[in-house]
Amino acid sequence: MKPYLFFIYSVSLFSLQAACQPVNQTTANSSIVPQAELDPVEVSLDKNGKARAYFASGCFWCVEAVYESVRGVDESISGYSGGHTENPTYESSNTGRTGHAEAVEIIYDPEVVSFSQLVDVYFGSQNVTQVNGQGPDRGSQYRSILFYQNEEQKQIIEKKIAAVNKAIGGDKVAAEVYPFRKFWLGEDYHQDYERKHPNHPYIRGVSVPRLKRFQAKFPELLKDGAKH
Repeated sequence: MKPYLFFIYSVSLFSLQAACQPVNQTTANSSIVPQAELDPVEVSLDKNGKARAYFASGCFWCVEAVYESVRGVDESISGYSGGHTENPTYESSNTGRTGHAEAVEIIYDPEVVSFSQLVDVYFGSQNVTQVNGQGPDRGSQYRSILFYQNEEQKQIIEKKIAAVNKAIGGDKVAAEVYPFRKFWLGEDYHQDYERKHPNHPYIRGVSVPRLKRFQAKFPELLKDGAKH
């Protein structure tokens, strides 16, 4: 996992290898209802007609930067979702015992970019076959999850997964599909991390290359001036 002290400015002394140590611990509890069996919670459009979508795909620093480069996305917010505990934190989620994954809340204009396109961005910006992580980030807190808020979104996700599996040959997509329940806002220092810390070794070595790979695939979806 990325060390908790990454936010301290002396972090530049850490090596990139130290950024991502695996944690795969879970806690068995028969009283916990499996996430996939819960009913989804639908988030209404806000007063400005903006919608919200939720995804988990490895380090939220990386995912936040990817979606904020997409035309029609107003904001991408880092946090936690998919687990069974209240008020998760960076420290607690990194134990692997909360069930939560690092996730992002996407605030977007559905008149400009559709949920279907956001799912395309999701699959186009990650290694779709990597289980419990992305790149050097390993552990259940870094697993890939697509959250749906209604049956229409669920069907869009399932069709996209089927198409990706067909393209790569076999049932290889590692992402889980969960009904959306709640998004827990991440700590302030995680927000806009890639933009605020461009010289951080993890940002330069992992986040920016991942962003550039995505941007090369989907130039038509990018905001003007979004390319690095």
